[in-house]
Amino acid sequence: MSYGQQQGYGGGYGGAQGGGGYGGGGGYGGPPGYGAGGGPGPGGFAPVNSGPPPGADPQLWSWFTAVDTDRSGHISVHELQKALINGDWTPFDLDTVKLLMTTFDTDRSGTIGFNEFAGLWKYIKDWQNVYRHFDRDRSGSIDTNELHDALRQFGYNLSPQLLQLVERKYDVLKGGVSMPGAAPAGITFDRFVRACVVIKQVTESFQRLDTDRDGWVQINYEQFMQTVLSLP
Repeated sequence: MSYGQQQGYGGGYGGAQGGGGYGGGGGYGGPPGYGAGGGPGPGGFAPVNSGPPPGADPQLWSWFTAVDTDRSGHISVHELQKALINGDWTPFDLDTVKLLMTTFDTDRSGTIGFNEFAGLWKYIKDWQNVYRHFDRDRSGSIDTNELHDALRQFGYNLSPQLLQLVERKYDVLKGGVSMPGAAPAGITFDRFVRACVVIKQVTESFQRLDTDRDGWVQINYEQFMQTVLSLP
């Protein structure tokens, strides 16, 4: 099963207290299907009661109105960050929230409307199943072996040196990043999503340059900068 074939993964939402969430797929690069398992979940939205407009899914509308705290009819990056939590109740970091906003803000308005929100909801649901699948010890985080297993199944056989770089970049404790709340050892849900999406996009950028598919590219400074600056 190639990660390049599956095209990406999603994130998770959390309200003030509680679980739930949604996943995504299709053109945004949804993950392969994995069944949900036991143990700590990746996090999600807390349910609220609100009357949906005609034709809208009631549960989805309740999540949308819960996140849209200023009742503007659109979700900003700051509203999105306040709503998203990991399974250990720590908030999503801002870089992951911005990545999700960029992916699902299809009209480039700087906010997410209800229809865009529906895609993000499904995206997160799919990612939650992926995360549960690879969190084999049900610790609520992804450790070194689980990360290596996930990337290998996605089609990426990273060297031990590259794997260590990924861990240092996305593991909260190894990266020396302080976050509110108790952070478990390993990679949290939000950072796992971002790591997989970034690795996918970097690999695809390299493959576009590697026209003869020999694993080597020769580029000038302009091409290098364009490649780097186009990445998340």
